Amino acid sequence: MTFAAHILTLYSEMFPGPLGVSLAGRALAEGKWSCTSVQIRDFATDKHKSVDDTPAGGGAGMVMRADVLAAAVDHAIAAQPNAPILAMTPRGAPLTQARIRDIASGPGVTILCGRFEGFDERLFDARPQIEQVSIGDFILSGGEVGALVLLDACIRLLPGVMGAPLSGDDESFETGLLEYPHYTRPAEWEGRMIPQVLRSGDHAKIAAWRHAKAEDDTRLRRPDLWERHAGARVQPASDARRKNKDHMGHEPHPDD
Repeated sequence: MTFAAHILTLYSEMFPGPLGVSLAGRALAEGKWSCTSVQIRDFATDKHKSVDDTPAGGGAGMVMRADVLAAAVDHAIAAQPNAPILAMTPRGAPLTQARIRDIASGPGVTILCGRFEGFDERLFDARPQIEQVSIGDFILSGGEVGALVLLDACIRLLPGVMGAPLSGDDESFETGLLEYPHYTRPAEWEGRMIPQVLRSGDHAKIAAWRHAKAEDDTRLRRPDLWERHAGARVQPASDARRKNKDHMGHEPHPDD
């Protein structure tokens, strides 16, 4: 089954964009996913093809019109009735890896890209199936870049896209933790050695070391993730460095 992405946008030329190269581009060429960009302006009804107007109550900028957007959304629903509809907006709920996995396991997704000051709120009242989402607590020029991020996260999870079926299982957020640190040759670089445990050949010790590192880094760098981690004991980040001992029985060097 092909994962079908429909993007409602004022800038259709931005798609597939960077998703046309590398793993996503190869998957697109192989038919593992498809990309259809829909020009929102095509649903405007006046001679100027207006898609926005001044904010009610005054203020800076322009607001995307509910009537034009609803017509575009209804068109997308007719084309892909079983796909979720996501609106990219900083007012939306933060995307999570769990939500990305849900989307990637389905038939596809319809993404509505905002511009200007955002959407007329009545759109979401009239079309409650639209899910408002955000890729982070920062502002972009429009929803297109966020849509590319969302799609990239989904496409890499599609069957056959990543080279090894298990290559994504240990990555950050998949287990509720940040990913453990990685190393490769040369064994010594600028006086810094690859940690001894990773050169030991003892796979049990390596797995334990990686899990401990993932927990410690999550405590230190993302205490919010650590608090949500299933079964985790709440521990101050200041304690993490003290407990961050490798499995060779000594306190690691900061570069280990």
